Amino acid sequence: MNVENLFGYNVIQYTLVSHVLTLGFAVMAAGLVYFLATRGSAAPRYQLASVLSAVVMVSAFFELWVLSERWRQAFTWNGTAYVQTDVLFSNGYRYMNWSIDVPVLLIQLLIVLGITGRAFHLNWAMFVVGGLGMIYTGYAGQFYEVDRSAPYWIWGLVSTAFFLFLLVLVARVIFGSLARLPESARGPARAVWWLVLVSWLLYPGAYLMPAMWDSADGVVARQITYTVADITSKVIYGVLLSVIARKVSAAEGYAPAVEDDVARPRGGITAAAR
Repeated sequence: MNVENLFGYNVIQYTLVSHVLTLGFAVMAAGLVYFLATRGSAAPRYQLASVLSAVVMVSAFFELWVLSERWRQAFTWNGTAYVQTDVLFSNGYRYMNWSIDVPVLLIQLLIVLGITGRAFHLNWAMFVVGGLGMIYTGYAGQFYEVDRSAPYWIWGLVSTAFFLFLLVLVARVIFGSLARLPESARGPARAVWWLVLVSWLLYPGAYLMPAMWDSADGVVARQITYTVADITSKVIYGVLLSVIARKVSAAEGYAPAVEDDVARPRGGITAAAR
């Protein structure tokens, strides 16, 4: 059981969680439209990354929508506070969603960086094993977050080991590929690394929230942290990858990418661009 079920919530606390979960699935829906609409601006070899971003958006949309519904069903207003019903709220849905999204997100990185052949398959295997190891050990640990017994900390440490392995692997893949990217794509590629580092660090913070802030306010902070992490690590990450794909495609002479990379103010193409 998760700590969310231990507390009653005032109107502000309950509403903040409800709204942030709604924001989460609404952003995923907007991201789905964006990735499908902009897929054609990259060369065909990179378009799979946008398709996979769309898959992530669909998966995350349903997960956050289910969480929003569970939050609504798990608590009812008794006249003074929102108190628990016979329905349990569970963050386990997040872990099930991440088991789909994390391997897909990391595979996208390999595609837009142009990694192929044996290197692609080796990195893909390490991403999948590391990602699933991180997620499922964290999933096991969250069942013990109410009493914070030994399994909570042990599984959390094991998950952290996989987490650090993945960060090292992401850094190696990105910085090892910079020399092969056109100059225009190197800045966005470095930005991907910093985005991954910062947004992923939010997840262990949310995992540890029951130990750091064991209260209704801590629950609100945790749900905000989880959702902000999901938006940045999925939607913003996907947008940056699409920028890289477009810039690489433009450097390779793909006409739609070249056209999209031209500055277009309200009056049309600039004189300099002509």
